[in-house]
Amino acid sequence: MDDLDDRWIATTASALLAAEDDRLPIDALSIRWPSLSLESAYRVQAASIRRRIADGARVVGHKAGVTSKAMQEQMGVDEPDSGVLLDDMMLPTGSTLARSALMQPRVEAEVAFRLGSDLAGPNVGVDEARAAAVEVFLALEVIDTRFTDWRITVADSIADNASCARAVTGPPVPLNEDMDLAEEPLVVSVNGAAVATGEGRAVLGDPLRALVWLAERLHLLGDGLRAGQLVLAGAVHASLPLEHRTTICARSLHLPPVELHVR
Repeated sequence: MDDLDDRWIATTASALLAAEDDRLPIDALSIRWPSLSLESAYRVQAASIRRRIADGARVVGHKAGVTSKAMQEQMGVDEPDSGVLLDDMMLPTGSTLARSALMQPRVEAEVAFRLGSDLAGPNVGVDEARAAAVEVFLALEVIDTRFTDWRITVADSIADNASCARAVTGPPVPLNEDMDLAEEPLVVSVNGAAVATGEGRAVLGDPLRALVWLAERLHLLGDGLRAGQLVLAGAVHASLPLEHRTTICARSLHLPPVELHVR
């Protein structure tokens, strides 16, 4: 499937954007094209992002997805994927989101970063990632799918911008040298009741490794992480259904809480 022509890529990107606008899921691409390659899936993603940018959206960062075993098992995949964060996806903590604006949303708590310098290239290390990340914060990522009933492969997820719909950002704090993010415990509550927990180590052993993975992944695409961009490292627990009339909050030991209200 690596030889898919530009017309197919553009048509598929248009179909995905239309599904989101109309809130009408479509069959997964892998049903009709079981051999859909990751390279072709990233081309579809890129075409969709170019369309969104042409319509006025602005790139503000990237996300690493399915970086934990819990999420890989839940989604039935065995490797991470990546997506692009646009400004119209971002919400500050305490925001209210209409459930009706989405299709099949789920929510997950993550550690996230803001970069103070570029991070790019094929041989990035954890120390370089820590040096590049100037701030760290909690985030709630709202994932959604344009495909029917979440029956997707990793290639489907990639084409669908790694299923990213919204990202709620908590207050940032400086990333100190002595901050051990692998040990950071997160607790997620819905309407005040704890429903999920996880530690930073669930994300590739350390959330900073998500920066390393992303830098290397983007290098293969001729890109990199840039100063000022935000990066979501991936969920530390299996995702949760996002329901009407709920308040979701994520807390941890050293990072300020992040909260989302759903109506």
